[in-house]
Formats: sequence, C-alpha cells, structure tokens
Amino acid sequence: VVNGCCWLNHNDAQSSKNFIEIVRNNPSIKAWFSGHFHLSHDYEDSITFPGGSNRGSCVFAQVGCMTTRSTRDGKRHSRIVKGTKDGFEICTVNHAAGGTVRLDATITYTDSNHEVGVYAHDHAELDHDSFMKVYSPSEGDECYVGYDGDGDGVSIDPTDGCQVDEETVAWWHMSDGRVLGVYDGRLIEYEPSTLAPLGLVVGYDELQGKKVVVVGSGVPDECVASTASVSQAVGMEGADCAEFEGEEQAVLLVDEETGGITVVQPNED
Repeated sequence: VVNGCCWLNHNDAQSSKNFIEIVRNNPSIKAWFSGHFHLSHDYEDSITFPGGSNRGSCVFAQVGCMTTRSTRDGKRHSRIVKGTKDGFEICTVNHAAGGTVRLDATITYTDSNHEVGVYAHDHAELDHDSFMKVYSPSEGDECYVGYDGDGDGVSIDPTDGCQVDEETVAWWHMSDGRVLGVYDGRLIEYEPSTLAPLGLVVGYDELQGKKVVVVGSGVPDECVASTASVSQAVGMEGADCAEFEGEEQAVLLVDEETGGITVVQPNED
C-alpha cells in the first residue's frame, strides 16, 4: 500500500515520487488511503504503520470496492475513519453483510511527530493463516544480498545457487537503483526509497524450480577507473567515457534441468 495507487505507479519517474516526499516532509499527514487495487481489506498488509523505511508519520491504508462488478476477490469493502481524543480509528464497512462495521486499527498520537498503531484483527473472517503476506525488506536485514568485493561488482547469485521455492527470501539493488527480491516463489520489485512492494515481475509458475542470477553486460575496459586512458586535454578529462551511463544488468532465470535461460527484460513502466 505504501507504493501508492495505480496512477502514481505508472506516472513519470519524478511525479510518482512527489507524494511520498510530501508525506516525509509533513508529519501532520497521518493517513494515506489508496484505492484502485480492487481488493478487499482482508489482507495482512492492507494497513501499514509508519515505523521504519523512511515513511514519515503516516499510516497507509488500502481501500476496497463497494460493488460486485469491481472487486477482484468477491468481497465488498469500504473504509470509515473515526476521530478520537487520542488519534483515530480505521474501520471496514462490509457491504455484503448489510453494512456491518469492524475495527481494523487504532492509531494513538504520542506527540506531533510520533504515533502508535495497534491492529485489531480479532475477527472470524480474518484468519491469519489465510492472509496474503508480502515480505517487505528493511535496511540491514539478513535477507539482503550484496555484491562481492572480489567479484566484478555487477554480478550476483541472490538465491545462492539454489532453485527458487516458497521458502526463498532475498533482495538486492540493481545498478540502475531498482530493488528486486524473491519471496513466496515470486520475483518482486520494491520501491527503492521506502522498500515497499511495488509490483510482480515474475510469477510463481514461471519462477518455480529455477535459479535467479544477475549478470553485468560488461564494462568497457577504457571506462574502468583502474585501466582507463584519460584524455589529457584541458577540460576534456574523462571525455572518452562521457556517454557511458553505467553498466547494464540482466536478470536471468536458469532452468538447470533443461538448460534453458530466460532473460527478464527491463520494464520502463
């Protein structure tokens, strides 16, 4: 939910980041509600509290659909926000059950810049074992895969030579700043500044039983600092590599049984 709604996700690189910058710079913004997911509220991450990952003082909440024709999971939900003397409550209205209201979360202010959020998920329809769970990386966690200092600096084996299954968890930075990760048998892209799940790159059926490998395209020797021949002309130092924008990387899906290799193409969207 922290990544925003569909319009923000598919807007240009700068405009799509404006909303999170506004949230970070204005701690008075306490809640952000995003629609366009066409899903109900019966998911573990339908409400995200602000702690960690540079998300300001804002609670992010997903908003469902009121009509049957729009919902993707068959449930018809909308939100109600109730202000209290200490903060506010986020509730769900179940339109398929006569408009019954349930309490989902209580947010209490501790001061102008901090708050405490408490989930209220003691409801029969919210069986925790059936929740859709999405792993969100955090800086310094044990699932981060860095580049080996003894390697070429652009190639990694994030799954450590193993085939991907439901237990595989890993995430890493690409050279262009994007963040990718493997979780629950899927390859997922994360928003770089908040590390919130942004979208699915490769689904479960396509990824199962394969290895994920990241390789570099090969930096020209003349543009490597240790071997580059630098122009001596005044004002032209380094001009030999002026148009070099950094090494590209490819994400490969390797099937060891068949020997097949699938290249995951960069996606401008």
